Amino acid sequence: SATDLQTSMTTSLSVESKEDGKVAIPSKILLETLKTLPDQPISFSVDDKTFAIEISAGDGKYKLSGENGEDFPKIPVVENPSSVAMPASVLSEAINKTLFAVSGDELRPAMTGVYCQLSPQHITFVATDAHKLVRYRRLDTKSEAPATFILPKKALTLLKASLPSDDVSVAVEYNNTSAFFRFGNINLICRLIDERYPDYEAVIPTNNPNKLIIDRSLFLNCLRRVVIFANKTTHQVRLKISGSELNISSEDIDFANEAHERLSCQYEGEDMEIGFNAKFLIEMLNNLGGEEVLLEMSSPNRAGLLMPQTHDEQEEVLMLVMPVMLNNYA
Repeated sequence: SATDLQTSMTTSLSVESKEDGKVAIPSKILLETLKTLPDQPISFSVDDKTFAIEISAGDGKYKLSGENGEDFPKIPVVENPSSVAMPASVLSEAINKTLFAVSGDELRPAMTGVYCQLSPQHITFVATDAHKLVRYRRLDTKSEAPATFILPKKALTLLKASLPSDDVSVAVEYNNTSAFFRFGNINLICRLIDERYPDYEAVIPTNNPNKLIIDRSLFLNCLRRVVIFANKTTHQVRLKISGSELNISSEDIDFANEAHERLSCQYEGEDMEIGFNAKFLIEMLNNLGGEEVLLEMSSPNRAGLLMPQTHDEQEEVLMLVMPVMLNNYA
């Protein structure tokens, strides 16, 4: 078991032991030691009076101080929970698609986690930092009882690292204060963020007549090059779309740097120029699947919507990015 009193994780494994016992071990020194050891048997000897620990591995012996396991904080239990089950692959994909968009602003604690909406029709995961927003929805995972809660980033980061890559079922139990995840021999429990999540649906524009379809890899690599020449504070790039041509440019006036690239695309709508923070676009394109992406826009001062051009019929991915005010360079 390990805990920081907000998030707790437990697992179990088979060992050969002469007697039962409990001991608390400093995690950092233990993990650093285990990382450097080859794949070989190791043994722990614990003094039941001083809780001193000796680790033996091969020809090495390592001693460290432990603590009484009885003093370790009790792992909390989710009382009177509701529950839902989902494949590990679905939960892993939801975390991968949303976690990068979570805010780091502690003054807006609701946005420092991922918002989960359970319904009889689907399950939805949302993350935003007010500059970008991601909504990931699964139509093949549902809950009989509607519910909403906010999962903290740290717990999701631990889940992301621990979830298997196959379709092992993950049992999720939750109440008003905590959520509990169980899969295989791993249990994770975390305190929920007790805040009201912003009305994210209100900021998603519904009328977007200007639609751009472009190869994701070409677009991504172009942005990576062009942003090198952009202002290092704003990361601003200009998208100028006309016919079947997308011109991407950037400029850093202070250092007389500028870049221009032209890409072929499919475009339906009026010619337009719009500015974006390239850093946000790059993050989104890195986390979108598919060969081609669809960018929907209404006007230069309204949010753009980025999504895969083709996707699994049981999956809906929508990423929103706010525009930036364009400079006056050509």
